Formats: sequence, C-alpha cells, structure tokens
Amino acid sequence: MTKSRTIRHGRRLLALSAVSLGLVGAMAAPAAADDQPTRDQLIADCASGEGKCSFNEPALGKAYLGDFRQVSNSLYNCSTSDATQSMGWSDTVGSTDSAGVSVTAGGNIAGIIDLSVTATYSHTWSSSHTENSSMNMTVKPGEVGWISRAQVMQTVTGTWQTHYDNQKWGHYFWFVPDTVTGPAPNGTDGQNNAVTVKTRKMTASEKASCSADAKKGQAFVVKR
Repeated sequence: MTKSRTIRHGRRLLALSAVSLGLVGAMAAPAAADDQPTRDQLIADCASGEGKCSFNEPALGKAYLGDFRQVSNSLYNCSTSDATQSMGWSDTVGSTDSAGVSVTAGGNIAGIIDLSVTATYSHTWSSSHTENSSMNMTVKPGEVGWISRAQVMQTVTGTWQTHYDNQKWGHYFWFVPDTVTGPAPNGTDGQNNAVTVKTRKMTASEKASCSADAKKGQAFVVKR
C-alpha cells in the first residue's frame, strides 16, 4: 500500500468513528462552526428529499400509557338531578421528534422511520393513530363532564444519515441522533389504551350562567 493510499484509508476510519459523537459530517475535513448545519436543517432536508436519508439502527423503547386528554364535548348539568347522555368522541395522536416537532404531516420522515423499523423488527411503525366511538356519561347537578382518552406510546431512537449528491456544508454525509415518540398498537408491552369519563365542579361563573333562561334547569353540551 502506498503512502497516499494509507492516508486516505485512515481518514475514512476517522470519519466513521466520529458518527457516535452526535451531529457529524463525514468524508471531508471539519467545517468551520459557522458552516455547520443545524439539526433542524438536516431533518428538513430529509423531509423534503433534498438529502437522501436513512434512519439507522432504530431501537424501540418500552411502551407506556400517555397522558389523558379530552376527546369529547363537555356536558354541563344545570339541573337538580343526574344527567345521562351518550357522547361521541374522536382522538388522533401523532408523533414528535426529540425537538418536539411533529413528524406526522407531510414530508418523508414518517415513511423513512417506518421502513427502518419494519426492516429491523418485522412490523410496521405508524406516525399517527385515530380512534372514535361513543359512550354514556352521567354528570351530577352542578358539574361538568367529558370523555378523556390515553394512548399507548413508544419511542424509537436512531441516527439520521443524510447523503448529498454534492457537498453541503463541506460534506457529502451528515449524521444526527434523534428520538421520535409516537402511538403504539394497543396491547404493546402489556399496555392498553384507556377511555374514561371525567367530571369537575362548575366554577362560580359557570354556576351563575345556569340562571339564564336557556340553561336554567337543563343539561347542555358545549363543544370543545
């Protein structure tokens, strides 16, 4: 092996070993700080297709039950007896990356992650999940009721590899670690989605509004 070939071989090894350190450019000398891309710029290029991206070595975290959130309209009870009513609900849960940015709508991000997870775990990954149904709810006098739902969630951690046909920010390749949190199938790791009715006491102003002719002695629905 000639001296020049030995030097080139050594540079390739150094570039590959730097991947684990975070936001990294490969196959060229380090760029000046002002020439470094931001994480958002690299992810945007993955989403738009300007960068040829892959999501390498995906690792699924343990599933957990997410926070409860309101998924129906609210039932106000201004009467003097319990109010029971069937209430419809609908819930759509998306995915966010480690910067809190949605990866659900538009772009290539969700598809790239799904391709990587499917190849590694032999099952698909979904960036969004929607459910809707209805259930009876009972609200006591002077209270407000609504339906809340919690979705089973799961993280997937990996490293974005962005490849450019022409050097960008001084490199053909850039690498950035990322963690995406999104909905998981019901029953994953023994966790199950949950739907429940929640109630609270009316506030003073809400109680005062019950004296209006249209609401007095009635139960009424307010859209969320």
